[in-house]
Parts: sequence; C-alpha cells; structure tokens
Amino acid sequence: MRPHVDQRHERVLELVRERGSLRVAELAVELGVSAVTLRRDVEALAGQGRVHRLHGAVVWPGGENTVGTRAARQESAEAAEVGESTASAEGVVIGMIVPTTASIFAGTVRGAREVVTAQGGRLVLGVSGYVDTEDAVQAGHLLAGGAQGLLVAPSWPGGVPVGGQEQWLLDRGVPTVLVERSAPPGNPAAALDRVRTDRAHGAAVAVGHFAALGHHRITAVLQDGPHAAQILAGYEAAVRSLGLDDARGAPSVREHGDHESSVDHLVDAVRERGVTAALVHSDEDAIVLVPRLQARGIRVPDDLALIAYDDEVAPLADVPLTAVAPPKRAVGESAAKLLLQRLAEHGSGRRPAPRQHVELLPELRIRSSCGAKTLDR
Repeated sequence: MRPHVDQRHERVLELVRERGSLRVAELAVELGVSAVTLRRDVEALAGQGRVHRLHGAVVWPGGENTVGTRAARQESAEAAEVGESTASAEGVVIGMIVPTTASIFAGTVRGAREVVTAQGGRLVLGVSGYVDTEDAVQAGHLLAGGAQGLLVAPSWPGGVPVGGQEQWLLDRGVPTVLVERSAPPGNPAAALDRVRTDRAHGAAVAVGHFAALGHHRITAVLQDGPHAAQILAGYEAAVRSLGLDDARGAPSVREHGDHESSVDHLVDAVRERGVTAALVHSDEDAIVLVPRLQARGIRVPDDLALIAYDDEVAPLADVPLTAVAPPKRAVGESAAKLLLQRLAEHGSGRRPAPRQHVELLPELRIRSSCGAKTLDR
C-alpha cells in the first residue's frame, strides 16, 4: 500500500511542477482517484512544504505569480463567493432527518450523502418514523454527536407546520435546510432555506398529457399525506386551465383502510360519468387498483387511462404505469449543496447570501397505462 501512495505523491508533484497549479477535482480525475483521496495526498504534501494548497487547488511553491495560479485563485474566489469551496466541507458533519428511508426519501438521502461525501464531509442520518415529536429527539441526538447543520424533512402531516410544530427547528441555532417540506408565508419557518419537488407542476403535466391524448373527462384518486395538497392544487389548476371536466368526489385512496372505495368510485366514474382517465397517487396504490378494476370489467388503458404519481415501482406493474417522477436524488443534492454553502458562509464570517426557496420540476415518464406510445421502461 505504501509504495502505491508514494508513487501517487510523486505523480502529483510531477503534474503540479509542470503546470504550476491545478484544481484538486481535475487532478483527481486525471489520476483516477477520488477527490477525498487526493485531498489527503495534497494535505500530506502541503504539510511537508512540497506544494501549496489553495481553496480547491494545489500550487507549486514559487509559482504564485504564474497565470495558472492566478486562474486557480480566481476560481477559488468565485467558489468562495457562492459558498461552494470544496475545502470548506472537509471534516464537516451534516445531520439529516427524514420520516423514512423508503419511497422518495431513499433517493433523496442518497443524493445528499454523495454531495457531502464528495466534498470531504460526513452525513449522519436520523429517522422519525412520521412521528412529529421524534424530529426534535433526532435533532438533539445528531447535534450532540457533532452535526454542524441539519437537512430536515419534518413529520408534519400536511407537509406544513401547524400549532407551533416548527418551533423546535428554529430553536436549534444551526444552519438548516428544509427538504420536501415548506412553511406558509408568515410562519417563522418560512424564512428557512428549503428545497422541494414542485408537485403541483407534476400533477399539471399529467393532466396536460391526458388532454393531449384527447381525454376530456378525468378524475383523481389521491392518498392523504404531506404532498396531497400540492398534487391536488396542481391537478385542479390544470383542469380549469384546460377546460376539462373533473369528476369530483373521489375518496382518499386509503380513506377506509382499503382500496375498495376507490375502486367503486372509478368504476362508477367510467360507467356512469364518462370518465376516461385518472391520476392516482401513488404508483403503489395504482398497482393495487388495476387488477381490481379489471376484475370489475374496467380495462387499463382501454377503458381508463392511468397516470401514477411517484414512479417508485411504476415500471414493474403488470401494465407498466406512466408516472410522474419527482427528482428525488436532485432534491437531496441541491439541499446538501445549499447547506454546505451556509456552513461555509458561517465559517468565513461572510455576509450570507439571501435565503432560497428552491423547487425542482418532476418529469413524466410515458409507459403503457395511459394508452400512449411507450417512451420509457
């Protein structure tokens, strides 16, 4: 192992001597090692006085006046300006609290972890199990263990805080980014950074796709939960905008502890009200509904076109489901980058940039269940 490290150090010295300065990320790619490994190499060589280290760059001693070094310093300054300095994340511990590691949060946690790890930090996870009082417990545990900032998807039943549910979050006194959650204007938590999926947009895209396929009378079967209000708002806005007929009255997909009321609604909607398309949240529920509908003589997509929401297991359905796919990994990545920016600002004493409310758009993945030409498996 040791000869390999020495050889890599010699190669680093050779490249930096030839070029005057190099960005650490570029050098890692050229040598075929991770950025974390190369940063350790640079730290060791800098400690020996054999190279100089700048934010995100390594410089040959005495080369401070070279064009390459000036460029490296300019890149470092620009990175610092937006809080993206790689060096600023080394050794940072980020706490992340999610209600579950299943469903959409699996990808979100993965995206956040990859960003933090790539910049030399560590992501530590807490899980609340959708128990709102557990959020504060998990936060206290993570902060006591050394977490310097928090990524949090609170277990707020409606996706927004009510009755002071946000107070524990505000009392922590560390940089915090809400993930897939928001607070209404006027609520103190509305001043927090946040990154979430624009689920209303996703629902509107689904309705627009139905309209483009010639469906004029549609319905929606949605489950209760943190995202229901956003999905319903997007669905209703698109129905109004496109002049479609919405067959209202659908129960929550799990209102009675099973799916039969939803099946009854859809069968009645098709046979008595002329409905030809339905948006179902989530794709797991759509998978349950399809065979029940077919057992009642409603064929998918011949009699009823379906679009599911979430795209967790939609391609695996017997009739592969067209689905709205939230950008799960990208949400985690964006939230982690934003939190690292805040920590870098805090550590440097710079005036923080304005708080951000970031919404990422989902995409529609076309499969068999809507009756259109299949574009995605």
